[in-house]
Amino acid sequence: MNVHQPGTDVFRFDNSYARLPDRFFAKLPPTPVAAPKLIRLNEPLARELGLDPIVLASPAGVEVLAGNRVPESAEPLAMAYAGHQFGHWVPRLGDGRAVLLGELVDRDGQRRDIQLKGAGPTPFSRMGDGRAALGPVLREYIVSEAMAALGIPTTRALAAVSTGEWVFRETVLPGAVLTRVASSHIRVGTFQYFAARDDREGLTRLVEHVIDRHYPELAGQPEPARELIVAVAGRQAELVARWLHVGFIHGVMNTDNMSIAGETIDYGPCAFMDVYHPQKVFSSIDQTGRYAYANQPSIAYWNLACLAQALFPLLADNDEAASAIAKAAIDTYAERFDAAWLAGMRTKLGLTEPGADDAELAGAFLECMARDEADFTTTFRELCDEAEAGPESGAGENASRLSRPAFADWMARWRQRLASEDVARTSRAQTMRAANPAVIPRNHRVEEAISAALDGDVSPFERLVAAVSDPYVDRPEFAEYTAPPLPDEVVQRTFCGT
Repeated sequence: MNVHQPGTDVFRFDNSYARLPDRFFAKLPPTPVAAPKLIRLNEPLARELGLDPIVLASPAGVEVLAGNRVPESAEPLAMAYAGHQFGHWVPRLGDGRAVLLGELVDRDGQRRDIQLKGAGPTPFSRMGDGRAALGPVLREYIVSEAMAALGIPTTRALAAVSTGEWVFRETVLPGAVLTRVASSHIRVGTFQYFAARDDREGLTRLVEHVIDRHYPELAGQPEPARELIVAVAGRQAELVARWLHVGFIHGVMNTDNMSIAGETIDYGPCAFMDVYHPQKVFSSIDQTGRYAYANQPSIAYWNLACLAQALFPLLADNDEAASAIAKAAIDTYAERFDAAWLAGMRTKLGLTEPGADDAELAGAFLECMARDEADFTTTFRELCDEAEAGPESGAGENASRLSRPAFADWMARWRQRLASEDVARTSRAQTMRAANPAVIPRNHRVEEAISAALDGDVSPFERLVAAVSDPYVDRPEFAEYTAPPLPDEVVQRTFCGT
């Protein structure tokens, strides 16, 4: 039976969200599973959180990670929120298959949510079973940990546990539970939930809570709602720019999947591009290309507009005045995004000082890649080698893609631009390699790991997690993970798994 177990408190929680009014959530425990078994425990993250990996991996710890045992200090709940899904308004969503166990303060003094994803039905399940299949759990574990290693703000994966039960989707699949760690699970859709109910007091409490938790520098501001919009816009601008720098496509940028803390959240049909194309889409549910790679910056702006609209009651006494304030606040996004994108592209191209034509130079390189159907990750990595070798070595004499005619004019411009800066080649190349990963979780490798796990072999999953854990370093033992897929390995579609 799923009850609080005194004396077995693996976590020491301090739950600020649970102290908000009851209408913010539904309190309920996770639903126990038949036969929990630990697939993988993220030991470095456990230690970062101030947890003992040995205790977490013990039978009692695995019971907690599966939802069969509720720690004494936990206050499990499912959060309420709304959202626009592919542009369509849904007034009541909420955690339909996730239970927030509680919050803890890590070794750096940061408050972190501990959530079980796949923990069973909640009042927000909308006829769903509340469970997660093994494949999507492993996908989120791999990709979220890869994003963390890439230095991109993200939720984290603490553990994956198989349940010994089956879930029914298009086929019958083994079930699993993911223990997810986040700065919080508050979303744009959380604000929309209270706005849709004309709950001004709820909005005010939520703004106060978010500022206290995520933006303490805004405490005491005379216009907290406006300042919060500006702050969230800044974080989203920098986050989406960093997605573009590594070829990442989220796949479902609904407002309920947009973290107010500026972290990447809700890894469903996400993917990293192989061949570069600005309108690339992988998600099987994105039939119109709404969330294509190049559309992500404008979608983030659209989502911010939804956040601002939800906060109209706190911005001014009438909609016309509130709209003007909101527009001025969210319009800070474009400048922040452009600056973040260009700064990152300069580093990827090996430029250390601003130049007037750098944005055009970066855009022209992407156009060359698109015309030549170049692999996004390896082409940027080859550029690091070209920067170190210098023009006298002969561009691409080691069969680099950059020796092709499609890149000839651009390479000449780029070398001329590099020559305008007094930077040693080795130093420049080192800086570039720290911005251009050698390893990403390529889609065919993710699918390979999931397929093997479904057949009972988790070793490809373990190896892939190890490969993406240090993505900016050339490691010969993981050389196969740097290669683009062969034609028969290309993954065209990814799936959410819900």
